[in-house]
Amino acid sequence: MADIEMQDTAPHADGAAESAPVVAPIAGRLQPIRVEGKFFFAGEQKVFLKGVTYGPFPVGADGTQFPTSERIRQDFALMAKAGVNTARVFTVPPVRLLDIAAEFGLRVLAGIPWSQHITFLDSEDVKAEIRRTIMAGVRSLQRHPALLAYMIGNEIPPDMIRWHGADKVRDFLASLVKDVKSHDPLGLVSYANFPSTEYLTVDFTDFLCFNVYLHNEGAFRRYVARLHNLAVDRPLVLTEFGMDSMREGQEHQAETLSWQVETAFEIGCAGTCVFAWTDEWFTGGHLIEDWEFGLVDKDREPKAAFHTVAECYNGPLPPALPRTPRVSVVVCAYNADRTMDQCLKSLEHMNYPDYEVIVVNDGSTDRTLDISEKYGYCRIISQENKGLSVARNVGAEAATGEIVAYTDSDCVADPDWLTYLVAKMEYTGLVAVGGPNFPPPEDDLVPAAVAVSPGGPTHVLVSDEVAEHIAGCNMAFRRDVLMNLGGFDPVYRAAGDDVDICWRIQNAGYTIGFAPAAVVWHFRRNTVEAYLNQQKGYGKAEALVYSKHPLRFNLFGQAKWLGRIYGDLSASLLLSRRPVIYSGVFGRGLFQTLYEPPSSLAAFLPLTFEWNVAAIPLGLVGLIAGGWSLLLLVPILTTWTLCISGAMNAKIDPRFRGLKARALIAVLIYLGPILRGWTRLKWRIKESNAVVHTTEEPVEQEPRIDWQARALYLSYWGEHSEEKELLITRLMEFLIPRKYFLMMDEGWSDWDLKVARGLWSRAYVLVCTENHGGEKRVQRVRCQMRLSRLSTFVLRCYAGTTAVALIAGQPAVGALLALAGLAHFAYIVSETVRFGRIMHRVIEHVSVESGLIPMTRKPAK
Repeated sequence: MADIEMQDTAPHADGAAESAPVVAPIAGRLQPIRVEGKFFFAGEQKVFLKGVTYGPFPVGADGTQFPTSERIRQDFALMAKAGVNTARVFTVPPVRLLDIAAEFGLRVLAGIPWSQHITFLDSEDVKAEIRRTIMAGVRSLQRHPALLAYMIGNEIPPDMIRWHGADKVRDFLASLVKDVKSHDPLGLVSYANFPSTEYLTVDFTDFLCFNVYLHNEGAFRRYVARLHNLAVDRPLVLTEFGMDSMREGQEHQAETLSWQVETAFEIGCAGTCVFAWTDEWFTGGHLIEDWEFGLVDKDREPKAAFHTVAECYNGPLPPALPRTPRVSVVVCAYNADRTMDQCLKSLEHMNYPDYEVIVVNDGSTDRTLDISEKYGYCRIISQENKGLSVARNVGAEAATGEIVAYTDSDCVADPDWLTYLVAKMEYTGLVAVGGPNFPPPEDDLVPAAVAVSPGGPTHVLVSDEVAEHIAGCNMAFRRDVLMNLGGFDPVYRAAGDDVDICWRIQNAGYTIGFAPAAVVWHFRRNTVEAYLNQQKGYGKAEALVYSKHPLRFNLFGQAKWLGRIYGDLSASLLLSRRPVIYSGVFGRGLFQTLYEPPSSLAAFLPLTFEWNVAAIPLGLVGLIAGGWSLLLLVPILTTWTLCISGAMNAKIDPRFRGLKARALIAVLIYLGPILRGWTRLKWRIKESNAVVHTTEEPVEQEPRIDWQARALYLSYWGEHSEEKELLITRLMEFLIPRKYFLMMDEGWSDWDLKVARGLWSRAYVLVCTENHGGEKRVQRVRCQMRLSRLSTFVLRCYAGTTAVALIAGQPAVGALLALAGLAHFAYIVSETVRFGRIMHRVIEHVSVESGLIPMTRKPAK
């Protein structure tokens, strides 16, 4: 007899934690299970589900598909010996089974079967019968304390989902969950999916369940990593996996189940259910005689797999690491008294044997230092306010650990945070790893609305296990690599430091890993003013990062991510590209995958500052002119529609799902990107004006100008086999530090280099090399000046609105618009001419510095 095992997280002075021993059961000790992020908790203790599937069995005397109470008691006693704390059943269990489970401290995942093998959505009668079946099963379970969760379905066949459509099936399952919750609001509900219907998005259950049969360790590890990203901020439970010992042999079964269980928990699963407990298995009206998936045989004699699974289930979870390098946790704090106590309290009890915590108090003027000094396990370094990057560097320099892990003072770390980060580093050899950050539940409407609004710190993944960006509140580095890269750039005082260091690490040839179970809870801003100030701070940071990494930004000054941004609202916006489903020929694919497209600029364009600068005046003109001019309201209405759509789909706390909260979220979705974009543009202009140009020296060559082609031509002589690549490379080396936006030809363009500075004009540089024998070369350079797409769009808007005003009988409005357009056009032309002169001087300067000789000398005066 054994109570449900929970991982002991009692504090230890050196940061270590010990596994709790298996305790004899006492009826009534089962505490309610709740979900917090990616794990289950009972009281303050984290609970890992260590399960097996149980049944189905032949129909018994009581009409249920379960053995006698005596046999159940024998089975559960043996399960307890193996460390099992969860039994998954596929049919509604009788109360006697739940009572016996409670005696042994076992929880039950109760399946409620229904007619999912037929086209169930084609008949209203069938749907009504399914609802009656579900609710009858729910009521019969009587909210029993041994009940872990209701399973409202298991592996709906792919043909049924293709027939009805995934969205309709999803909506029906969501309605079943709602029905169950109406009877048992605190009860947990889930659905067991499988790879053949992976595309069925089940994001409305309390935790994600998947049945996965993969016997290759690499493939198993990769697929579980994928499932973590489908689960997002919910627990992931593998509700079926196993091996047939009849065909594969008992030793192979034992070996495979051993690494499957260990791998699942190592990479962050909240639970596993091995299929099956016993070889006795009844389905389709008869016992199955040619499969033997059980940990025990039909006579309940343990097989080799019983002992290997028992070793995993009775051991520490997450599994102990073969090596535990010392970790230095660095917390940088500035006026953080609102959250500092919670942060340091969580770090005091990490389930990791060798770590230290360094608090860098960056000139706080509130109670941050006083709170920190209450925690004697911390090393505290106080300094004048020098900004976030300097504080991070101070912490890294003081660190004694091989690994430096960063979290923020407004974060609360999961007890196994360090274990999952280090496991990812140790098993993959990576030098940088990050994890997710989730907003904790808030007790007031405004913080709850802010928590789900866009613009918060998040991660960007290029694959299920590789990150392009990890958030600064949850990242870890090999200390030697971080120091060799020069640490964090001090220019980033409040934000942008994480983006810069991630790109620098990748530029140095390293890969960044992602550990989905290494969770921190990150308190978002708790007022609207604080949220908007944060967005403005991010806009400034983006402008500063642009100065160092211009090739990684688009023309709006936004980062060009190669991967998918997690945690944004793109899936809620109407312009988002829909995922693509691979179903296999005739829908027979074993792994029918949902391929998410990368985050698209088009989906966010109506929310940008630049779009709204044009949309708001156009909308005002439309309102004033009336008639057909009302069509000018389309751009701003598009923006507002996207804001409302995002607000209605935001996953806000159920307590705050009223109209007031949705309206606030819509306003934040609208204002956040605009303020961020305006601040980004303002700081880019400021940075641009601060640049000292080195191109004001006299030029030696007057260009040949082709006004029709809007191009200038220059020529240079060389006698050392200089090729075009030399000049192009030197141009890039000169322009990038001066914050010009560059694009290189990737094989599809009739230019070599595209240069942008400002919003209105672009320069297209083409270099042609003439070979004049031996090492003599002539470099012909053409620099074409063109208006940017934004310039063209704006000028067309002026023309269109002027025409509409005249057609609508508003000549005064038309005249004003025409004058404004002409003035703007004159400004754009002057900027383009100015930019052309700058490019002339840049090309001359770079060519001469490269040892080339201008072929046409400027005539002497």
